[in-house]
Amino acid sequence: MMAHRIVGQPVGKLEGLGKVSGQARYSGDVTLPGLVWGKALRSPLPHARILRIDTSRARDLAGVLAVLTAQDLPNILVGRRMFDMPMLARDRVRFIGEKVAVVAAVDPDIAEEALALIDVEYEDLPAVFDPIEALQADAPILHENPAAYEGAPAERPHPNVQSVLRFKLGDVEAGFREADRILEHTFRTQLDHQGYLEPHAGVVAIDDAGRVQVWASNKMPFRLKELLSQALRLPPEQIRVNLTPIGGDFGGKGSLMDLPLAYHLARVTGRPVKMLMRYAEELMAGNPRHPSVITMQTGVRKDGRILARRVKALFNSGAYAAFKPAPSVNLGGTGMGAGVYRIPNLLIEAFCVYSNNIPCGHARSPGEPQMVFAGESHMDMIARELGLDPADLRRRNLLRDGDHLANGHHLEHVRASDTLEAALKASHWAEPKAGSWIGRGMAMTHRHIGVGFTNARLRLETSGAVTLSIALPDTGTGAHLVLRQVVAEVLGLSLDEVEIELANTDDFTTDSGVGGSRVTHTGGRAAYHAAEKLKAQIEAEATKHGIPPGALAAIARAAAKDGRTLEASHFYDAKAHAAVTSFTAQVAEVAVDPATGQVTVRHFTTAHDVGTIINPIGHQGQIEGGLIQGLGFALMEEMKTEDGRISTLSLGDFKLPTIQDIPPLTTVILQDPVGPGPFNAKAIGEGSISAVAPAVANAVADACGVRILDLPITAEKVFFALREKVAR
Repeated sequence: MMAHRIVGQPVGKLEGLGKVSGQARYSGDVTLPGLVWGKALRSPLPHARILRIDTSRARDLAGVLAVLTAQDLPNILVGRRMFDMPMLARDRVRFIGEKVAVVAAVDPDIAEEALALIDVEYEDLPAVFDPIEALQADAPILHENPAAYEGAPAERPHPNVQSVLRFKLGDVEAGFREADRILEHTFRTQLDHQGYLEPHAGVVAIDDAGRVQVWASNKMPFRLKELLSQALRLPPEQIRVNLTPIGGDFGGKGSLMDLPLAYHLARVTGRPVKMLMRYAEELMAGNPRHPSVITMQTGVRKDGRILARRVKALFNSGAYAAFKPAPSVNLGGTGMGAGVYRIPNLLIEAFCVYSNNIPCGHARSPGEPQMVFAGESHMDMIARELGLDPADLRRRNLLRDGDHLANGHHLEHVRASDTLEAALKASHWAEPKAGSWIGRGMAMTHRHIGVGFTNARLRLETSGAVTLSIALPDTGTGAHLVLRQVVAEVLGLSLDEVEIELANTDDFTTDSGVGGSRVTHTGGRAAYHAAEKLKAQIEAEATKHGIPPGALAAIARAAAKDGRTLEASHFYDAKAHAAVTSFTAQVAEVAVDPATGQVTVRHFTTAHDVGTIINPIGHQGQIEGGLIQGLGFALMEEMKTEDGRISTLSLGDFKLPTIQDIPPLTTVILQDPVGPGPFNAKAIGEGSISAVAPAVANAVADACGVRILDLPITAEKVFFALREKVAR
């Protein structure tokens, strides 16, 4: 393996000081002369017709500058891919929390007071909350003609179906006919928020030239510009998105949220408008992870070889499809219904279903934690039925070089077996456990290396330092530091000699932004190639002036005397996934208290097949962060709802893991530098989250003999399952 000077060095986050000291300016911190506050009135009902809205008392309140309803706005629907959501409810509301009116006032307290003065008369309509019930013939219909929406997929077996995503290999029915056993199980996962600390925030101002200036907690500034252009019916060149740090994303910061409303308030008042969601609003009307109902049916030989699998997934998508960005308007992670296994005959069908619940969107590894929980729990249940060790069942079915994924993607450099064996060895899988009521469970997954397109521009300063201009917001992952390391490595500089300059949407034509495990790949490759180009310019300039090539300040000054700045740009566009993927194998060891059902994770082992690690500290941070989110998904996180009303409206009620919940961790790294990223890096950001919940569920089953089929795995569920087991 090639030795590097800067790449591979464990460097802490250099931008951390600004964040912990309060110097970093997030979107919610933006202040402008004359700024006013916008607030939204939200529906208290899950499904109702709006009969009347009286805003007169709110308009009369001192300090209120504007009150808008749907009648004051153009009849335009918004969305990320499918445009089915009104900016304000026009004739009816479809979920508790839907925006009905919006006010602008000189301070947030007056804005809140004004909301309480708006009188809305509703007429209740029948509502449906469960995706299975929503697909019944007599279910209430949420959208009369969803096929007419812009971006709506063609296939729609029921009016309450938003989209269908299907993966198919071979002939499932023929595979089932050859099988010795066919086993079927159904699993449920919960409604779950991403858990970022910064709620959605945005500031919109219309400058003296009539241009719309936007500051927003959004990770895709160029797509945001496009979507605003569509929503506001303005030419794209009339909008500029200014980048700010983002206080956590985890898949959830890609939507318009309140920005179109902030624009209309700014248009009416002639003043900049800030809209900042309270956390109660985030939990009531953000875009959380989809709940699911997943049924898996697998045909196997007696020796455990899988011949066929059918998967049907129902994702409870809530009242609108507007928060899903994929062209399928579905969740790509559903392809993980095949897991990490060679399944010659496969059919996966995923249905995103309308209901009168909060609309759902993307969360870290969208669709994968749900599908991997079902698939890897299902694998252990098959092993038990066949009398096999769960590890042996997996060994007999793992993907190999030359195999194809459910989406038909060809694989090479497959390290599924190596990753599994490393996790088993490090977790002491085959050794006796420390006592009774202690169990071990394993689970596996894999995650592709993301694709997209990214710009990088490098400029040699007369000080000899280099400035890297990028349009990738800092979401807290340490990506900016990785890009600095890449540039420093290529140019032979120290990290202190490479600075990041955040571009805005005027500076480049387009950029795919942050998401999908792509930033190190696309951003890193863009920075790498720009650095190579700048390096060539530096060498040519040094030769021209007879200056040593390492004397960068002198080279830059020599170019400046000729009226030139040494600058290089690169646009990196990865259109297709590489033939490599990254495997993860995890083992949980848990203890179950038979008196209470309480589950304690005693130890966790996570093994990862990775490429070149550019920053070991950041790399390990991504592994641990994803794993901790996986523990929350497995054991505690749940947005509890009853008839569409969410009761967990604070982070005190919606429990996220804290340091007290984190078990001792063993991380095993299998480094194989064959990735498509700079210096052959692979992805790591989403690899560690998805297999955690099934590893814990399998460990609980091993410890006490009860199988929990629905998340989260709470003490109450285990306790009552143990009582039922005794009763049997």
